[in-house]
Formats: sequence, C-alpha cells, structure tokens
Amino acid sequence: MSRGRFISFEGIDGAGKSSHIDALAAALRDQGHTVLLTREPGGTPLAEQLRTLFLQQPMDALTEALLVFAGRRDHLRTVIQPALAAGTVVLCDRFTDATFAYQGGGRGFDATVLARLEAWVQADEAGGLVQPDQTLWFDLPPAVAAQRRAAARDADRLESEDQAFFDRVRAGYARRAAADPQRFVRIDADHPRDAVWAAVHQAVFGRAPAAGLGG
Repeated sequence: MSRGRFISFEGIDGAGKSSHIDALAAALRDQGHTVLLTREPGGTPLAEQLRTLFLQQPMDALTEALLVFAGRRDHLRTVIQPALAAGTVVLCDRFTDATFAYQGGGRGFDATVLARLEAWVQADEAGGLVQPDQTLWFDLPPAVAAQRRAAARDADRLESEDQAFFDRVRAGYARRAAADPQRFVRIDADHPRDAVWAAVHQAVFGRAPAAGLGG
C-alpha cells in the first residue's frame, strides 16, 4: 500500500482555514480518498487536554513550545503516522510551522531551540523529519483577520494578543515559507471565499474546481 499524503493548513487566527479544510476533505472523498481531518494543538485525547491548558493558562514561550511539541509527539505516533502508513490523506489544521510562527515569531522565542525540539519530536525511522508533503499558508493582513475574529467568536488567550503580535506571527510564517518553498503554497486569503477555494483546489489538484464545488 502506498503512503498517504500529509497536507497542513497554516495561517493566523481568522484567515479562514477551517471552512476550506472541510471543503478539501469533501473534494478528496468525492475522488475516493480516505481522509483524516485533525488539528494542532490537539488531535488525540492527551493532546486535546494539553490544548486546553495551552489556550487557557498563562505561561511563557518555552512552556508553550514544550506543551505543543509534547502533544505533537503523541499526535504523530498515535494518529498521523499510522494514518499515512495506511494510505490515508491527512489534513491537519496547523502543524510545526505554527510553532515557529507563534512562539518563534510572535513571542520572539529562540528558533534554534524550536528546531532542536522539531528534530527530536518529528524524527522518522530513516533519520529524517516527518513533515507535511504540502503546506497551504492562508496569508491575511492581521487587521483584516482581527475583524473576522471579532465577528465570529470570543477570543482565546492567543487571539487576544495585539496586532503587533500577529504582525510578527505573519512574518514568522513568511520566513518558514521562504526556507521551504517546495512545500509551501501561499494562499491569498484576502479575497472572497470562492476565489480562495479556487486557489486551494488549484494547489492540491493542479486545476481549477468545477462550478459550485466546495460550497
């Protein structure tokens, strides 16, 4: 059985990832693929408990990073890697790029330490790193994202940060994309939903969607 495909969705809060990850899952299933939808922080019972702590309890940047990498280790070993081995397409709402963007960019935490944690947690049997095959980065000006968040829900601990924080997060994503251009696809999220969906579909399938696909 061939290995599955691992696609991550990234971007600052309010960029519109969630609706498009659901639409992509539906489009892949329509083509006969088995699809797993998951998220980080979270994805397993243990990691979901760590997510609750992460989003609700005050802590410094190193503690944040340790929590998300602990959850990621459990997520990889118990969910993501078995699913990929079974030929499943894994769609993950955020992965390690978010840690480099939020803790590295937003918090200003040492990227060298984050890279060391990444190497420990994501090591595979061949001596490489488990990384997404493709990362869709929903890029949106932080001011626009803040308006969308305010209209949609109450803010959690990270969403309550100021615009300067999210400017740094956005810059953190840009650095990750520049360092790995073969994996990253930048999606301009400052467009109507249909246009954003067309860009997502083009990135994954290499062609524009049929009319009406994706809602």
